[in-house]
Order: sequence, then C-alpha cells, then structure tokens
Amino acid sequence: MLPSPRGTLTPNRALADLTWLRVGGPADWLFQPTDEEDLADFLRGLDPAVQVFAMGVGSNLIVRDGGIRGVVVRLGRGFNTISCDGGVVTAGAAALDAHVARRAAEAGLDLTFLRTIPGSVGGAVRMNAGCYGTYIADHLIAVRAVARDGSVHEIPAADLRLAYRHSEIPEGWVVTQARFHAEPGDPATLAATMEQQLARRDASQPTRERSAGSTFRNPAGFSSTGRADDSHELKAWSLIDAAGLRGHRLGGAQMSEKHPNFLLNADGATAAELEALGELVRQKVRETSGHELQWEVIRIGDPDPHKP
Repeated sequence: MLPSPRGTLTPNRALADLTWLRVGGPADWLFQPTDEEDLADFLRGLDPAVQVFAMGVGSNLIVRDGGIRGVVVRLGRGFNTISCDGGVVTAGAAALDAHVARRAAEAGLDLTFLRTIPGSVGGAVRMNAGCYGTYIADHLIAVRAVARDGSVHEIPAADLRLAYRHSEIPEGWVVTQARFHAEPGDPATLAATMEQQLARRDASQPTRERSAGSTFRNPAGFSSTGRADDSHELKAWSLIDAAGLRGHRLGGAQMSEKHPNFLLNADGATAAELEALGELVRQKVRETSGHELQWEVIRIGDPDPHKP
C-alpha cells in the first residue's frame, strides 16, 4: 500500500520517453508531487523498505531495460520557480539550468556557466556540475531537501562536501530548491557571453544528437573541491580518441565522431547496448593508457532478463 498524495502517482510508468537517450524500462511507480509538502507527506508515509530515486529531466541518465524497482520522484511545475534578490538567485530543483542562467543575466547577475549545462538544478547540485572552469560549488549557498523519512532540511553547501562531479546528498533524499550567490554584471554583456558559450559548445559537441552529455569523468586534473587544476590537462575524450574509439559502434549505440566522450543512441539502441559500449570503451582505454575511466552518466535499474 502506498500513500495517497495530492500529486500524480502512476504505476508501471515507462521511463524511456523521460530520458534524453530514450531508453529504459518502467518504474514500479512514478510520483510527481504537487509541492514540497505533498512530497514530504508522501515520503513520510511510504514504507521505508521502498527505494526512492529522484529523477530530473533525464539528461545524464541511462535507465536499464528492466526498469526501476521502487518509486521514481520527478519534480515538475511546483518546483521550477526562479527569483533574484540582491546577489542571491533562488531556483527550484526542477528549473532548467539554462533558464536559471538567463533569468539571472536579465537581473544583472552572473551565473552564465549554467547556460550550456543540460538538465535541471537538482541534478546540477547532485553532480556539482560545471562548465568552462566554473562549478556549482563556486556559487552554491545552500539547498532545501526532503529526507527519505519526510523531514525537510536546509543544508549549507559546505555540508554537501562538493567535489568533482560529486556531492554527499543521502540516498533517497530529494533536493527541492537551491540558493546561489552571483556577481553583478551588465545584462547585455552576460547575454553575449552566453551566446559565445553556446557557439563554442555547438562547434565541439554533438548537440543535435541523442546523447546524455559527457559519458566519462576526466581522470585527472581536478582538485577535491571540484575546481579545475590547470597543471593537469588529461581529458577523457583524448584517451578515448587515442584508443581508436572515435565513432565506434555497438548495435545502435555509438561514440560520437564529433566528440568521442559522447555516447549516442544513434539507431534505436537499447540501454544494454549503450552500457556495453561504455564498458568496452573503459576496457580499451585501460589497455591502451592504463587509466581507469569512471562513468559520469548515471546508470540505474535492472537489466531486462529476457535480453542478452
């Protein structure tokens, strides 16, 4: 028996259409809460043995073909507000990173690094997302989150121990809001900066292809706080390229010709094919360079027992 929320609770909900890679089986339950109180009440009444997974817009996610056991929480309109007050930008966890960057720029505040990061604020916080040398850790003040037991917490950024593509948000907790400090800037200049960033991204990344962004973390060159260390230049894409895997295909999955650290659903790939190609890349890079690539794309769920 599950609690009866005010929001939408859907059984056996397919997830493929909610991920950028368009793969994956169903969740036992998909919960779309109306507001934070609805989310807290639901988690408080949910059997503690039921697993909870917070899902954003699926931009950095492979859901395996057998789907997800438990409850997937996906925040919607009640969690996407953005406000600017002085030098502080407050954004709901469902607000898109690009929208936050644009709204801040219009208010004369510089969060331009968010403009080219795919996904929403909740995922960006969880992964300490960054771009062009700036990271969530550089701007985050605090987050609000609902714990697995339904209690609501205000968590200072320092307590999240943000590191390269990492935060210490407890399992089953759902981030609902984040507050950022931002330096002032001229709105027209900030808008021009974002246009330059978009052009730079589009020139180097397969933005028109079906991908989940960077597949693997850079193996070196970042400090424990998540800030780039200019004394190291080793990049995952260069290791993949050196291993001869630019454009390599496995079934419907492919490593991008344009940027070899982008894993593409090029032709009706399954989640199993995408993950298998990723593991092949890790193996070949290990053999050719000795470096151990770590997944940046989150993989979750069960394999399909009826497929190899």
